[in-house]
Amino acid sequence: MKKKPNFRKRITKKLLSRYRLVILNEENYEEQFFFRLSILNLVIISTFLFSFLITSVLLIVSFTSLKEFIPGYASNLMRKQAVLNASKLDSLTISYNQSLNQLNSIKRVLTGDIKFEEFREREFKLDTENIEVKLNSKKIKGDSLLRSKVEQEDKYNFSININANESFLFFPPVSGYISQKFDPSKKHFAIDIVAKENEPVKSVADGAVIFSEWSSDTGYVIILEHEQGYLSVYKHNESLNYVQGDMVKAGDIIGTIGNTGEYSTGYHLHFELWNDGYPLDPQDFINFSP
Repeated sequence: MKKKPNFRKRITKKLLSRYRLVILNEENYEEQFFFRLSILNLVIISTFLFSFLITSVLLIVSFTSLKEFIPGYASNLMRKQAVLNASKLDSLTISYNQSLNQLNSIKRVLTGDIKFEEFREREFKLDTENIEVKLNSKKIKGDSLLRSKVEQEDKYNFSININANESFLFFPPVSGYISQKFDPSKKHFAIDIVAKENEPVKSVADGAVIFSEWSSDTGYVIILEHEQGYLSVYKHNESLNYVQGDMVKAGDIIGTIGNTGEYSTGYHLHFELWNDGYPLDPQDFINFSP
């Protein structure tokens, strides 16, 4: 009795057994050509062809524009658009932050919500920035006298230097007697200028009207926004000549002296000057003498 070959030998024999694949003519059954293959050869050839096909497809997709038709794959146009959108988003973020800072500055102007300690801290920082100038100002006597003369001549021709190519000049909004000076310790971030009834109130610089309304406390109020983050505020007016959104030039008549609002004690102009959300003493910048 013959022993059955083991499983391994049987598999090997089937893989190596050769088969004849014949192509016949359908009409006369004449043999056209044939192939002699084993199962092993067929597996090897199939694996090679399949690998070649996969590699070719990957290369074609990777190095041609066909990859753009694959769902979820970003095209060059989409990538450019993504970069452009990121740039726009960055610009919008900067614009939003600037608008937010501007709104906070306007809010401080309208409410006067600033602590004296905070004001003093900012004032100290400004002084320390100019400490080198102050130290270097201690020169010889003749030089000091000349400097004093020049300072007196330029006292009321004040310009705010931002850099070597830019300056900012303010003009008086009205001439008159100052009844109350700038006093941050009492939260009086302005000067009160006594003037005649219905005397014109003028813009201190070119700018845009960002607020022009009636307030029960301060009467008719108009706020102008100028370049380099400056705001000028005019309160207790009898009337206003501009509305929000209007553009004005330095010296334009924006209102008239009045006595409006519960906080008013007579005909005068309550004038404030702010920069980046912090009040400034207008007398350091403008001559209010008649």
